[in-house]
Formats: sequence, C-alpha cells, structure tokens
Amino acid sequence: MIKAGIIGATGYAGQQLVWILNNHKEVELEFISSHSNTGEDMGNVYANYKKYFKKELISLEEAEENFKNIDVLFLALPHGLSEKITKKALENDVKVFDLGADFRLDDSEIYEKWYKVKHNYPEINKNAVYGLPEIYKEEIKNTKVVASPGCYPTSAILGVAPLLKNGLVDAKKIIVDSKSGVSGAGRSAKLDLIYAEVNENFKAYNILKHRHTPEIKQEMDKLSNGDINLVFTPHLLPINRGILSTIYLDVKDEFKESLTEEKIYEIYNEFYKNEYFVRVTENLPEIKNVKNSNICEIGVRYDKEFGNIVVVSAIDNLIKGAGGQAVQSMNILFGFDENEGLEFLSMYL
Repeated sequence: MIKAGIIGATGYAGQQLVWILNNHKEVELEFISSHSNTGEDMGNVYANYKKYFKKELISLEEAEENFKNIDVLFLALPHGLSEKITKKALENDVKVFDLGADFRLDDSEIYEKWYKVKHNYPEINKNAVYGLPEIYKEEIKNTKVVASPGCYPTSAILGVAPLLKNGLVDAKKIIVDSKSGVSGAGRSAKLDLIYAEVNENFKAYNILKHRHTPEIKQEMDKLSNGDINLVFTPHLLPINRGILSTIYLDVKDEFKESLTEEKIYEIYNEFYKNEYFVRVTENLPEIKNVKNSNICEIGVRYDKEFGNIVVVSAIDNLIKGAGGQAVQSMNILFGFDENEGLEFLSMYL
C-alpha cells in the first residue's frame, strides 16, 4: 500500500483522479488539495461524492507540509504551476505524476515559445519521462517524474505509432483532425463554453496554434526518426467527454503495391498485442465505445489506389487522456498490475 496526494483535485481531471484512486486497492489517499475550494468537503464540490467519500480539501501550503507522509503526488494544474511544487516533492523523495504540460516537451525553448513560461529548474524537465505507457513502459519504471501526455496527443500518437515505427508512411505531411468534448477545456466559466454557445454547434478552434501541436510532433518525430510536417486541427463537440481523432497519412511509394488493409491490421495487432488498454478494431471507433474507460480504440482504412491511410482513434479525454493514464503509469512505476484500478469497461451511454 502506498500513500498518495492530489493537488488540483477539483478540476475535471483532478476529480477523475480522486474517483480512480479511491477505488485502487494499493493506494491510500492521504490528502486532496484545491486552491479554489480549500476547507470544503469534496462532497460539497461534487455531490456524487457525498456520503461515500468524505475528505476535506486542504491548501497548497498544507499539502506541501504533508509531502513527508506520501509516496506519490499527482498534479492536475494549469501549465506553469507544477515545476516549483515538483521540486519540493522530489526533495521529500516523492514520485510525481504531472497531468499538466510543464514537463512534456524535451526542449525548454519550445516549451517557452508555446506556453510563454520559462523552466526555472530545467534539470527536472530533462529527467522527466513522457508518460505514454504503451511506448515508454521501461522508461517509466525508472523515473521520479512522469509527464502525463495531453489528451489530444494520446489519441494521435497511439493512432499512428505502428505506422511510424515501421517506416510505412511519408513524413511530408500528417494531418490530425481531432474532436473533443467540452470537459477538455476545464471547469472554469468561459463564455464560449456555456450551454447556448456549445449546444447544437460544432467548431474548429486554435487552428495551427494549439499548444498540443509541438507535443504531438515531438513524439511522432521520435517514432519516425524524422521531421514530421504536422497539421493539427482541434474541434469542439457538444458532448461532455471523449475524443475522436481522424488521422490522414500517405504511404511511402515503395509500399503502395504490397501493402493491404489486412497487413496494416496485422502490424497494429502485433504492435499492441501486449497492451491491455489498446483495442484494435476492424469497426470504426466511436466515443461511446470508450467513454468512462481507460481504453484507446483504433481502426484503420487503406485506399490502395492512391496510397492513403486513414486512422481513427477514440479515447475518454479525462481517463485515458488524463487521470487514468497517470494511474496506469503509477502502476508501472510502483510494480503493481498495470491494470489495477482501471479495469472498468465503457458505460456506452
């Protein structure tokens, strides 16, 4: 049994962590912290916790005083806020899982360019491991800081990893067209996210400037050993949760004739054969199939005549795209069953 703390417990990703860890047989939640709801009971912030989960939200200062009592710390904070807290946690020999963006990008200059924040402790970023378990399982086992991937990058990277790793597609241009539910934008009140603005609407946003762009490119570059020309376009769906990404790729000329859709599926099934949370399906993925689960569902179509591959991937943005994936990494690092606390199927409706 290990002891855990959560800072940022009342955001959508944070409360999802509370829900998962409260049902994890190897974890005891030592504290939950929230700047905006300090002193309140979790059940007063989220009524679904009333009666069955009673814990008072403490301040950041109180949380830091309790670092000596925990083994692992989860941070579910906006970018720029995790670095200083992580340093204090490491000084207390606490393992850190950051759901924010502070340690996802290898290059501090790229991080500063996209997030307008500097790394004050670049050595932490240098030693952090990108927490995509299906790609970096061994690295996660031997780190003290895990940078949990963004929700869009998770769906995009897992969707194309087998193709890039096997060198089957052209790096000249990869188009990632993603749609997300409203919870991906967080819980803060924003005019463009109120009901009347989102309901019966569908729109693209932050075209060519979304902050997940360099993260997706970084990992695609590594998988392909190349320099990917990435076009990433996010869209907002009028639903609460879930991401569906449609990814367009060109097969290299030397593989166009020999490659078939059946062979592509063989490649995907081989690549993910030991990955419990990836479901390769010949049906096209749907958000309903993965909602409220830690599963990434992937389907592929191939147009042999023109050499076009279309990959569709679906995840729950708050679980596989946030809290669930962080717990999956925690299980790996601490030597627990990778599936522990996460073996719940999608609720479908």
